[in-house]
Amino acid sequence: MFISPAYAQAAGGGASGVDALQSFLPLVLIFIVFYFLLIRPQQKKMKQHKEMLAALRRGDRVVTAGGIIGQVVKVSNDGEVQVEIAEGVRVKVVRGTIAEVLAKTEPVGGGKDRDDGDSVEAGEAASGGKASGLGKLLGGKDKA
Repeated sequence: MFISPAYAQAAGGGASGVDALQSFLPLVLIFIVFYFLLIRPQQKKMKQHKEMLAALRRGDRVVTAGGIIGQVVKVSNDGEVQVEIAEGVRVKVVRGTIAEVLAKTEPVGGGKDRDDGDSVEAGEAASGGKASGLGKLLGGKDKA
């Protein structure tokens, strides 16, 4: 007949350790590139977002994931934030859906970073150059 019988070839020598390493080297390099270009930056971004959510306080202007801009009125411990989106219109928002904080407010009670001289000058600028009654009590200058 015209068809010749097929015989199995003898197996060659097994792959040595160097050949196995060379075959896995591209996979290892791809994983390293993915880690530094994709995974690590995403983890940093998630960590910063979590810190931002933990630092939310009353008076902050925020943007929700839906694109609504409002001011935080109340922060509750159960993961909800009450946001005022218009005068007299307040909505409860899940803390995790806040995408960005547009403006932070000063801590109530005068934090350690606050300098009374700077706050008096800011108060004078807001009141048209004259120190308010509180500014005078704190040692502000009355500019006439």
